[in-house]
Amino acid sequence: MLGRLNHVAIAVPDMGAASAIYRDTLGAKLSEPQILPEHGVTVVFIDVGNTKIELLEPLSAESPISAFLTKNPSGGIHHVCYEVPDILAARDQLKEQGARVLGDGEPKIGAHGKPVLFLHPKDFNGTLIELEQE
Repeated sequence: MLGRLNHVAIAVPDMGAASAIYRDTLGAKLSEPQILPEHGVTVVFIDVGNTKIELLEPLSAESPISAFLTKNPSGGIHHVCYEVPDILAARDQLKEQGARVLGDGEPKIGAHGKPVLFLHPKDFNGTLIELEQE
């Protein structure tokens, strides 16, 4: 079912400061910031060759990332994203096996313009999983 690792997402309290660390200290090339109101975040992607790092900054106090940052004020790894060939088939198979899909269970369009779903971290060793259609 799982394809390649698409990205590792890191929640950050200050996108400018986080971007500067990756750009100036680590020499990374960053994408332009993308505002995703439907997900409540601004994202910046860092291409590291074999995968990407996604920096996430909340758009408001209502963003799920705000809740994460309340518990982790310095930021930290928020989720990992895996590609799947058919997101609906993956969702249905996972639900049959007892995994919980967050939200209403219907895919939303993610930062790459592709359908995404999130799986409950309690079902995956404390790790929030995002699935993205290939």
